[in-house]
Amino acid sequence: MEMLENRPLGELAPGDSAELTRVLTRRDIELFAVMSGDLNPAHLDADYAEGTQFHRVIAHGMWGGALISAVLGTRLPGPGTIYLGQSLRFLRPVGVGDAVTVRATVAEVDEGTGRVRLDCLCLDAVGRSVIEGSAEVLAPRDKVRRPAAALPEVRLHTPGARFRALIDATRPHDPVPTAVVHPCDALSLEGALQARAETIIAPILVGPRRRIEAAAAEAGLSLEGLEIVDVAHSHAAAEASVRLVREGRAAALMKGALHTDELLSAVLDRAAGLRTERRLSHVFALDVPGYPRTLYITDAAINIAPDLETLRDIVQNAIDLARAAGTEAPRVALLSAVETVTEKLPSTLLAAAICKMADRGQITGGLVDGPLAFDNAISPAAVAAKGIASAVAGRADILVAPNLESGNMIAKQLIHLAGAEAAGIALGARVPIMLTSRADSAEARLASAALAQVMARDGG
Repeated sequence: MEMLENRPLGELAPGDSAELTRVLTRRDIELFAVMSGDLNPAHLDADYAEGTQFHRVIAHGMWGGALISAVLGTRLPGPGTIYLGQSLRFLRPVGVGDAVTVRATVAEVDEGTGRVRLDCLCLDAVGRSVIEGSAEVLAPRDKVRRPAAALPEVRLHTPGARFRALIDATRPHDPVPTAVVHPCDALSLEGALQARAETIIAPILVGPRRRIEAAAAEAGLSLEGLEIVDVAHSHAAAEASVRLVREGRAAALMKGALHTDELLSAVLDRAAGLRTERRLSHVFALDVPGYPRTLYITDAAINIAPDLETLRDIVQNAIDLARAAGTEAPRVALLSAVETVTEKLPSTLLAAAICKMADRGQITGGLVDGPLAFDNAISPAAVAAKGIASAVAGRADILVAPNLESGNMIAKQLIHLAGAEAAGIALGARVPIMLTSRADSAEARLASAALAQVMARDGG
């Protein structure tokens, strides 16, 4: 256990010194910006910083000042010190990867008042002065020796950053013509109009014109320039939207204010729907704080208890989406409760069969492994502890759940307990289908539209 021990007033003499050395990281800069609210782009925006006189991102000046405070508060004089004043001159910038040594030296001691003046100096790795100055403190009079406080773990996460990158990647491409099915409430209309404003989709609104226009008026939204296909009700809207796809006028579907089952019933109609040889399945795309890549989870919305052939299509649909979104060779983990194959757990048998199908070329485009327990799929530490040899374990891009209940619970737990942002689409029909939820954020709705655009461009 680290102990903190001070140098009380009676032990201080001019010339006494203490120091610490730190290497500046990008995380230090971001933490300081979060704490201070200083969002100067010279510290946070690499493109902007390149055009400054320093040509790189640099630390906030007071990051060095905070290190001086750390020396004074923990080493010299240490615990019990009260800061009274500080004067600093900033002489050189500090960039990511630079080592800084911070030194405080006692200059004057006033035993009557307990005031102590210290010279403060920050040096770079070659001994040049980065910061010079002085500090005045009220030194503690009593000896203190205490264990250092355990600090909370801090995880930095920019909500929606991966989704924003996905949305930005759609900009060079034409918006995909999209039938928006029964957009008769503000949320449905806002989602479609936001995706239109980002040039991700070109919406065709399909539903009762009177209700659509009333919803737009109530929400203060303009429908200028938008085509409205006027039908009587939600069931007719689903059928009309499917017809627009069959006629080649739409290349994607977006769910509005109707039940998912009602839309999918029209999509899966054997005579007039959008069936293909592939089974329809849903894929969540999640931006999970602390996980280093987009995590895809399937199937958590459509197939309740998939058999082997259905599971094969679920896996292939997810691989196709991840590849279209930029992951060259997605790592697919087939989940179960254990990583060994046993007849007592049918999901392990299905996982093993899927892996063999991938070996035989019946599933293509990704690396497939399973069965794997959840921790073994996403945690390198768990993989190391169990000694699992796998190209997928510990770094999965895609998690394939054995059934809808488990997939839905995994996705919802990550969303509500881990703070994940979630987007998602249904695949396996002639066109991608955006099954947005009322709980989706604006960024998540845009990300779902972006996923649909990349799949439509990819021919899926």
